[in-house]
Amino acid sequence: MMRRGIAVAAPVIALVGLALSCAAQNAPGMRVVDLTAADGTVLKATFFAAAKPGPGVIMLHQCNRQRKVWDELAGSLSASGINVLTLDFRGFGDSGGTSLDKLTPEQAGKNMEEIWPGDVDLALKYLEAQPGVSHDFIGAGGASCGVNQAVQLARRHAEVKSLVLLSEGTDRAGREFLRKSPKLPLFMAAADDDPDLGVVEIMQWLGDLSADPSNKLVHYTTGGHGVEMFAAHKELPGMIVDWFHATLKDPPSAPATRAAGSMSAESRFLELLDQPDGVSKGTAMYADERRRDPKSVVFSEIVLNRIGYEHLVTGDNNGAIEIFKLNVTAYPNSPNVYDSLGDAYLASGQKDLARENAKKTLELLATDTVDSQARRDGIKANAESKLK
Repeated sequence: MMRRGIAVAAPVIALVGLALSCAAQNAPGMRVVDLTAADGTVLKATFFAAAKPGPGVIMLHQCNRQRKVWDELAGSLSASGINVLTLDFRGFGDSGGTSLDKLTPEQAGKNMEEIWPGDVDLALKYLEAQPGVSHDFIGAGGASCGVNQAVQLARRHAEVKSLVLLSEGTDRAGREFLRKSPKLPLFMAAADDDPDLGVVEIMQWLGDLSADPSNKLVHYTTGGHGVEMFAAHKELPGMIVDWFHATLKDPPSAPATRAAGSMSAESRFLELLDQPDGVSKGTAMYADERRRDPKSVVFSEIVLNRIGYEHLVTGDNNGAIEIFKLNVTAYPNSPNVYDSLGDAYLASGQKDLARENAKKTLELLATDTVDSQARRDGIKANAESKLK
């Protein structure tokens, strides 16, 4: 079963800290602006001007929120001398456009991949056009679906010198960019109770693959998803303010690359999967590790499941099949691994194998005591839909 809801969730427009948000709306130097996209869609943004010339930061919200969740943080950043622009993605908050819950998954994915980058570039152009905003030192922050947009913005624009990433990863192109960007520091935060399963391991991988030695991962036991962590951990917004000051206002002179040997075993495995012929290399590593230690846990089921669907969504059906088959080998008692493998077989037109794996899924669900009831229900529905 593919993970549901977080990265392409239907927008639930909720404000965090209403009183603080209202206070931020009255802050000096703050103004709401209209940005007109190439197709005529009007996007809403808020600019928080610093009192003196300084760096600029663009903040991109998660897909079950809107730009106003950044108000308190943006106010703190502008008070400290950093200009900030927050943007409502199209279909969210006050922006025009069709909301994601009105689109098919394919349409939503296409919008995020092909249309949103132009909207984010437009927002950056506006930020850089404001008096007093330095064009040489720009930062970007994103939560959940905003993470990939922030990474891709840095990939397109060399003036983006620092990233803040909350509760999500980036795609293969984004990961390759981070590998080749030794002077792009990453501040990341994630919590173990995040409903987006596997996100902590994914963010650990981002920190490991990036060559910048100053990367920082804040790992909480609790806190939820994205900006939800602000309510649970009051110190986190202040850490982000300090981070942008350290990396934009007074950029440190860091070594060109991180020290060798600091990557976790799971990150090393995931790095192999991103290489040409990566699945066979990863399979060989898994076999070697298990020969050395039969109880060795090279990767988590959830993370490999995410990587498999990443291949499936991009049309690499054969790669997805091999990844899911490896997950079956490592976790033979999990109903979900067979359900995911069935999805990959169905996508490649191998209906008999898809049906076989759907039946195996239902057999294992009958005695499954590991997954939550809600997760079991989702897996069951997905398997039954294939049989039908």
